[in-house]
Amino acid sequence: MISLPVILLLVFAYAPMYGVLLAFKNYQVSLGIWGSPWAENHGLNNFIRFFNNYNFKECLRNTLVISLYSMVVTMPCSILLALSLNYAKNIFFRKTVQMITYCPYFISTIVFVGIINLMLDTRVGILGKFIKDTFGVSVLGSANLFPSLYVWTGVWQGVGFGAIIYIAALAGVDMEQHEAAIIDGATLLQRIRYVDLPAILPTAVIMMILNMGSILNIGYEKVLAMQNQNNLSMSEVITTYSYKVSLVSTFPDYPYSTAIGLFQSVVGLVLILITNKIADKLTGNGFI
Repeated sequence: MISLPVILLLVFAYAPMYGVLLAFKNYQVSLGIWGSPWAENHGLNNFIRFFNNYNFKECLRNTLVISLYSMVVTMPCSILLALSLNYAKNIFFRKTVQMITYCPYFISTIVFVGIINLMLDTRVGILGKFIKDTFGVSVLGSANLFPSLYVWTGVWQGVGFGAIIYIAALAGVDMEQHEAAIIDGATLLQRIRYVDLPAILPTAVIMMILNMGSILNIGYEKVLAMQNQNNLSMSEVITTYSYKVSLVSTFPDYPYSTAIGLFQSVVGLVLILITNKIADKLTGNGFI
C-alpha cells in the first residue's frame, strides 16, 4: 500500500536531484551532466556570476518586497474571512460568500491575468479608464503600483481557498468554550481574541513557517503575464530572470539557472529552520 507513494517520491523528488550537479558544472550536451567539467572557482562560478550580475540586487529586492507584502496581507485576510464566515448566521449568505471567494482560485492564472488586464486597460477597461481619468495613472504601466497590483489580485484569487484551513481549525473549537464566554459576558471581539485566535494559532504558525520557505520562489507565471516594459523595474523577480536565461534566451544557460534555483532552495530551507526555531520558542508551535 505504501509502495506507490514511495516510488512516486523516489522518481519525482529524489531522482531529479541528480540535476543539481548542473549548478557546479560547465555543462556540455555531448558530455552529459557527469562528464562535463567542473565550473571555475571550485565549482562555484555560476553562483558568483549570479551574485555579481547587475540584475541580482534588483531581482532580490523585488522578490523580497512582493513576498513580504504578500505574507503581511494574505494571511490576515484569510483569517478575517474565516472568522467572518464562522460567525455568519445566515447559511445562504455564508455559502454564497464561500462560492464567490473560492471560484477565482480555480481559474487559470493566464485567464485570471487576462481578466485583470481587461479591467485595468485604459482604453477598454471601465476600471482602468476611471483610474486614469481620476488620478492620471495607468495601473498596468506603473512600476510603483506593481507590487500592490500583484498582491491584492492574489488576495482576490486566493483568499477564499486560503481561508479553508482556518475554517477547519475553527470547526474544532469546543462550543462549550463559546457558551461559557457568553455566560461570562464576553463580547464578540473578546470571544474571537480569547477563544478563536488561540485555536487557529498553531495552524497560522505552521502556514507562516511554510510561507517563509518560499519567500524567494514567487511563481513566475503570474508575474510574467503581468510584466511589461513600463513596470519591469519592479516586476523582474528571481524566478522570471531564471526563466528568461534558461528557456527564453537564444543560448540557454542551464547551469546558471540551476545555480539560481539551488540558491533559492537553500535560502528557503535556512529560513524555514530559523522561523521554526523562533516560532517554537515564542509560541511552542513548531513542526520540527
